[in-house]
Amino acid sequence: MRTLVTGGAGYIGSQTVRDLVTAGTEVVVLDDLSTGHTAALPDGVALVQASLADAASVRAALDGVDAVLHFAASIEAGESVTDPRRFWRNNTANTLTLLDAMVDSGVHRLVFSSTAAVYGNPESVPITEDAPLRPTNPYGQTKLASEMAIGDYARAYGIRHVILRYFNAAGADPSGLHGPDHHHKTHLITLCMEAAAGRVDSLSVFGTDYPTPDGTCIRDYIHVADLAAAHLDALRYLGAGGPDAVFNLGNGTGHSVRDVVACAHEVTGVDFAVVEASRREGDPTELVASSERASAQLGWRPTRGDLATIVGDAWRWHESHPRGYGE
Repeated sequence: MRTLVTGGAGYIGSQTVRDLVTAGTEVVVLDDLSTGHTAALPDGVALVQASLADAASVRAALDGVDAVLHFAASIEAGESVTDPRRFWRNNTANTLTLLDAMVDSGVHRLVFSSTAAVYGNPESVPITEDAPLRPTNPYGQTKLASEMAIGDYARAYGIRHVILRYFNAAGADPSGLHGPDHHHKTHLITLCMEAAAGRVDSLSVFGTDYPTPDGTCIRDYIHVADLAAAHLDALRYLGAGGPDAVFNLGNGTGHSVRDVVACAHEVTGVDFAVVEASRREGDPTELVASSERASAQLGWRPTRGDLATIVGDAWRWHESHPRGYGE
């Protein structure tokens, strides 16, 4: 199988690319490297450095391809509120460009990276795939719009697909050789690691008045290695003729911001400073997954779901790569 991976030099995309190569899959990566890193890719992987907005490059990259894994997107929910046009272009318009190119090229298998942000503030937790879709920020809205477009293209043009709704991606490759290297660091565990390493003066906790036991937001943290494994499971599922489907990817356990901070203090052994700040616009109170459907239909189960394991893997990466990939 020859697989195109958009955004394949990014955090989750590159983890998946390495797993695909290990499994013997031929991989082509399309990435504009605006947030990705060539050092995250295995040697010998074909890289097309181009934007998804470049329709000609996308069509060329699809030559001989059997399936597409679509990771490329803008992902910072807070930034989506202040700069929504970037998100609508990168996340929705560029997905349409990819879908058009797939139809024109006769490529009919797609695994799409979506998000729990499509649920907004859920009515109950854990959240199932059938829960109401009410995103509270442009990030979630643009991902939901992309999901809707994929459904329309499936019905009209036969694009067979799996949509994977991630909860909070975290951690790093267990080897310690690869991990998150974001230009704009917004993920809580990454920010904890930055504070523990002394690269920032303190960690900010955004909102302490949520209706939760300790007043801070609750999230379901899922290890990047478990997310990557789900993409390989999704490809096998489509290859075996599985019907179009949507799957949540999470551990099914919620941890508050204060829980994560306490875990980071313990794992790193550093009592870094924490300051309280006001809520960020668009942050839901609690997002915890039900991943029973992924377990039943994909055979997927997280193997590194313990919070201390996730934080420990992240700390190993940050300690050994203080400048990330050093680019």
